[in-house]
Amino acid sequence: MELIQRDPDINAYLAASEAVDHEHPVVREVADRLCAEHPDAYAYAEAAFAYIRDAVPHSMDSGDPRVTWRASDVLELRTGVCYAKAVAYAALLRARGIPAALCYQRLTDDDGSHPVVHGLTAVLLPGERTWARQDPRGDKAGVDTRFSLKEERLARSVRPELGEVDYPLLHAEPHPAVLGGPRAARDRPHLDRTLPAGLEPVRLP
Repeated sequence: MELIQRDPDINAYLAASEAVDHEHPVVREVADRLCAEHPDAYAYAEAAFAYIRDAVPHSMDSGDPRVTWRASDVLELRTGVCYAKAVAYAALLRARGIPAALCYQRLTDDDGSHPVVHGLTAVLLPGERTWARQDPRGDKAGVDTRFSLKEERLARSVRPELGEVDYPLLHAEPHPAVLGGPRAARDRPHLDRTLPAGLEPVRLP
């Protein structure tokens, strides 16, 4: 699948914002620590991926009722759903000048029911010509994710026959349908009931 930048200006994928707040001291502290151990861009991107995957439990797996959506809150509280973890990973990448985008899948249960949008991060490392999707949601039984620039190692591959979709657009900011739920949720059980089942097509500029 060809990934498409929604914003043709690469600087959009380096910017700080309310959600991808990579200038926040908490984000900078983690980024500085990882960079000190892994100064090479590839090694840093891989280490940051492993940090978000492993050191920040997915709140649905851990049962944590707290809801996070800012990168700094994800890193400070060490919890988040896939959207929040994708944002936190994007923030760590941007903190080191590595373009990072947010992208999505529509996944379902094995019978095609209960569709839900799943959040990913895409990275464009120096010297690379194409973006590579990464899935820092966190491993569990049946889920074995890895950082990879070639063959994707995501939590799930889509099954078109069940109505599952890979959305090709690369967003500089979280999709409004994805960000709205966490921002409005009282707690994670409330968020679970309001997760988007799909994304409306976004018109390119």
